[in-house]
Amino acid sequence: MHRIFIATSNAGKIRDFSAAAALWEVEILPVTNFSLLPAVVEDGNTFAANARKKAENYSRYVPGGLVIADDSGLEVDALAGAPGVHSARYAANDPQAASNSADEANNLKLIRALETVAQEKRTGRFVCAIAAARDGATLGVFEGTAEGIILPEARGANGFGYDPLFYFPSLKKTFAELGAEEKVQHSHRGQAFRKFLEWYRTFDLPSYSPT
Repeated sequence: MHRIFIATSNAGKIRDFSAAAALWEVEILPVTNFSLLPAVVEDGNTFAANARKKAENYSRYVPGGLVIADDSGLEVDALAGAPGVHSARYAANDPQAASNSADEANNLKLIRALETVAQEKRTGRFVCAIAAARDGATLGVFEGTAEGIILPEARGANGFGYDPLFYFPSLKKTFAELGAEEKVQHSHRGQAFRKFLEWYRTFDLPSYSPT
């Protein structure tokens, strides 16, 4: 089984990626001691820029290994694309805060920001960019999107982040109401990761073996 390292300590992300990778006989592992490594300042103007910055930085801690990092978030049309690249820190006074805001705080701020917005105008999308890097160099960037509607109250308990507020019309469920297989198939992260896996199948990279 091939091993790919992911630059995150977010259990939800690791779960999502692992579910998709298992179908390809690929094992997803967090970068060793990730929580103890210096944090990367996510100051890019796009999801792809932040993903590249994280992948390049953390791949230096896994010499010869393939490291992926994602940056993802929610773009709401009625809020001119906000929270966008600041999705994880939306509730913070400082959008460049070193640590992410709690999911509950981010969701509450979003609900309040859309209180006066009519249902038909509460459209938005999840966006995900995944960068793959080795030894400090980006090898590829892969993106996915999922279009939906922002609900005025949370539904479901399976997701994380804005999942309980993001309603996916074709399935008539929020992302927090989806099972693991449904989420892999329909989510922005699942789309981007499938593109990465298609690329990985053709990429001549030896299996990682720790030295």
